Amino acid sequence: MEQVYGLTGWIMLALRLLALGATVFALVHAVRQRSDAFTAVDKLTKPIWLGILAVAALLLLVGSSGLGLLAFIAIIATGIYLADVRPKLDEVQRGPRW
Repeated sequence: MEQVYGLTGWIMLALRLLALGATVFALVHAVRQRSDAFTAVDKLTKPIWLGILAVAALLLLVGSSGLGLLAFIAIIATGIYLADVRPKLDEVQRGPRW
């Protein structure tokens, strides 16, 4: 990995690792879901989400120093999955929580 200098470098490394962890979590979650659940909640298909999240993980893993534009795009894609798609997938497969 890259060499880290000073407090700013450590903060950027921590943010990148946090984003990578969230992306891997989202990717594992997407892999474990049924394919028909994605269409049932009117979202993109499972293969498309797997591709988006896999590319996001690769961008965060092999990205340049700091958080560049591609890293922000990866973080936004992960955020959309975790905030919008994941809750709806969980709801349709488990039923509403009371």
